[in-house]
Formats: sequence, structure tokens, C-alpha cells
Amino acid sequence: MIAQLDRHLTTIPNSPELTGLRRFAVEFFYFGVKEARACLFAGLFFLAVFLCPRAGLFGIPRYDMLLLFALAVQVLMLWTKLETWDEVKAIGLFHVVGFALEAFKVSGSIQSWSYPDLAFSKVFGVPLFSGFMYAAVGSYIIQAWRLLDIRILHHPPYWLAGLVALLIYANFFTHHYIGDYRWYLAACALGLYSRTAVVFRPYDRDRRMPLLLGFVLTGFFIWLAENISTFFGIWRYPDQLGAWSVVHLGKWSSWALLVVMTFTIVANLKHIKVRIHIPD
Repeated sequence: MIAQLDRHLTTIPNSPELTGLRRFAVEFFYFGVKEARACLFAGLFFLAVFLCPRAGLFGIPRYDMLLLFALAVQVLMLWTKLETWDEVKAIGLFHVVGFALEAFKVSGSIQSWSYPDLAFSKVFGVPLFSGFMYAAVGSYIIQAWRLLDIRILHHPPYWLAGLVALLIYANFFTHHYIGDYRWYLAACALGLYSRTAVVFRPYDRDRRMPLLLGFVLTGFFIWLAENISTFFGIWRYPDQLGAWSVVHLGKWSSWALLVVMTFTIVANLKHIKVRIHIPD
């Protein structure tokens, strides 16, 4: 069923008869459908977050249930060829990157946030399902790239994009010791991607927007998802231990920078690289 939907979404014939408000409505509808389909893994994962009771199910703690569910969905997507082995390897890298960051952030000397519930799958205080939250972002970008027929114009040299992504990741660790340089890194990313545009096809015509806008918008929706997750007690920030409160808006900037880093990893997939234009 999903494969049939994908074939339909990626083989839409030209419809020159669509004009004006009707074209806008059709393109907006198909854009929404493609975005929802690209969020398949993230949507199923967060649906499990909402539905799984805090006490767990069948005697299995909640964090462990979420890990088993995420693994099952990942295997199913690979088996049904909704993801390729190369894409799974990239998602595996997100797991490693995410786990290292999580282990550091929940450590005794840092304690930026915590996972309050018990679980058999906790390592260094981090439940292993948490890596799938980072993988969900990568999975979304990979799926959206295919479904929206994305092409990138005026992408900066890979080595320079990789360096900025590495510095962004390092700052998540080092700002506890030598100061927070996120706004300097954001300024670097702003200059680096200022000419970069993403070309996408919501229906039968190409549309274009600045890639930087895509980073900001994706970061915003992740911030919304983070608010929902903390509301359900999946993890908690120190100021949420007594009672839940909205996650600080400053986290939006952190997520937007994380999207820059995730995009850089995805951009190095072989079948995606051919759709990226790097000027001479």
C-alpha cells in the first residue's frame, strides 16, 4: 500500500490545466501528503510515545517498549525497501552521534536533562531508544528528498560544509567548558548557505526556497515535538522536574543547527550527491 502511494507521489503527470487557486490547493494538498509520508518513521515513533503508558506494557518498561517498536519499524522499512542499506547505514550514524551526545548531556557533571524512568536498555543513563529520535530527523530528510524530487543548487564545497557541521556538533559539548559559540556558528552557516536553494516538486512543477529557511522550519517542528515529548515525561529538563513548562525557545536554534549537521550527513549519500550542484 505504501509502495503504491510512493509510486503515485513520484510519477505525477503534468497538469497544465491547473491554474490559479485550484493549482495552489492541489499543490498544497500534495505537499502535505508528501511531507506526512516522509515523516512516516517519526510519526509512528511519536505515536508510540503518546500511546505507550508510563508504566509500560506486558511488564516491559516504557523505554524498552519504545526501543522494540522503533527497531521493528526500522526493520519493516528496510524489508519493504522503503529505505536502502546505504540509508540505514546513515541512520545508524545518527544513532552513534545522538547516543554520544545524550550520554554526555545526562552525565553527572552536566545533567542538561534526564530520563526519569527505569529501563533494561539504559546505557550510561541513556535509554537506547533515544538514538531513534535523532534517526527520525535523518529518515525524514532522506524520504523527503526522494518524494519531493529535491535538488540542491549552489551547495558549498563538501569539506567546508563538513567542517561547519563538525564544529556545530563539538559546540554541543564544549559550550559547557569554553563558552557557547552557537551564534557564531549560525553566522558561519548563514554565510555558507546564503546562496544555496532547494528545488522541490510538490505536484508537477518545480518550486524553490532558500535552504536556510528549510533548516529553520525543520528545527521549529522538532522543537514542537520536543515540547510534546517532555509533556509526556519521556525526558525532562531541570526546570521541568517539579511541573512541566514549555521548552525554552532557545532550543529552537539548537535544533536548527542540528538539522544543518544532519543535512550534511545525508548529503553525502551516493544517490543524493548526484542531485547536488556545487559551483566550480
